[in-house]
Amino acid sequence: MEFFYEAVGQLFAWIQQLGYFGIMLGLMVEVIPSEIVLAYGGYLVSLGEVHFLGAMLFGTIGGVLAQLFIYWIGRYGGRPFLEKYGKYILIKKKHIDYAEEWFGKYGTGVIFTARFVPVVRHAISIPAGISKMNVGRFTLLTTLAVIPWTALFLYLGLLLGDQWEHIDEKAGPYVQEILLGALAVMILYFLIKWIKSAKARS
Repeated sequence: MEFFYEAVGQLFAWIQQLGYFGIMLGLMVEVIPSEIVLAYGGYLVSLGEVHFLGAMLFGTIGGVLAQLFIYWIGRYGGRPFLEKYGKYILIKKKHIDYAEEWFGKYGTGVIFTARFVPVVRHAISIPAGISKMNVGRFTLLTTLAVIPWTALFLYLGLLLGDQWEHIDEKAGPYVQEILLGALAVMILYFLIKWIKSAKARS
């Protein structure tokens, strides 16, 4: 465990040294949760070492590329590969089970909403890859979800300053509100889909 904390400490030092690229690469590596990397990015904004908009841009790119990486693993490696090696990118078997259940139940539109749901959030790219979901649609929905997530945690990290490590306590109410908004979007999505299907049948 001591080795893990040392590695995390080195990662944060690396992020600070590289600035924007450090934030992007920190998100792509997936060694620690994205919200912690972004909160640290917000802290760097508070120090004046990076600009908020630049951190937003590189944070969004890093978040999307990280999910595309998992998508391609799902597409070409499949579930067995991820069950064996997923632990190295913070994905466990239960995450894959939940993600497949959500994807099977709600279809490709869930790629957006699931980004805000604990447990499912990191693994939803796996069934998308396994089912060979259109990569353009996957990228679009992922980007639309990553943008508000990135903005939220950078902003909270900026507010917390050198207390950024308390991000979990600060973020709870905000994440709940975003989740409710995402669920509303998903309901609207399925309502529109149902109306179109009804019109096609008639």
